[in-house]
Amino acid sequence: MFHIVLVEPEIPPNTGNVIRLAANTGCTLHLVEPLGFSMEDRLMRRAGLDYHEYAQVIKHRNWAAFLSEAQPDPTRMFALTTRGTRGVHDTAFQPGDWLVFGSETRGLAPELRDSFAPGQRLRLTMVPGQRSLNLSNAVAVTVFEAWRQNHFAMPDPSSGKTPA
Repeated sequence: MFHIVLVEPEIPPNTGNVIRLAANTGCTLHLVEPLGFSMEDRLMRRAGLDYHEYAQVIKHRNWAAFLSEAQPDPTRMFALTTRGTRGVHDTAFQPGDWLVFGSETRGLAPELRDSFAPGQRLRLTMVPGQRSLNLSNAVAVTVFEAWRQNHFAMPDPSSGKTPA
């Protein structure tokens, strides 16, 4: 399915919600440290309920380690940012795409955000004057739009891959 990448998330319940989302959509969740909490945090675990065992969650010690370990296709990585130049709904997603989100209070660091080509910096449509959506809500909206575009294709449980 898709890869959800949370860069330095800070609020435990948001990450717990995204773990639950990953389990229910067949996405892989990548957490890029430092995290603003312990993975044992009761609020994070409560938000994810018992979905931790159903979600594939991979931690990376920093952005460089993520790039080295996960080896994402740079042409299929998308940064979600309020400074995006293209709407999520105007993007043709493919299974295996990488959806990168910044922390709740800072978003993506400018140097990281600017490392993405302008067409790979995406934004969610909102009414004028609003700052941003909650992180877990933004992830959910983006994942479901990408999944919808792919006709809600289900991952193959034996391989973890999405059928073409």
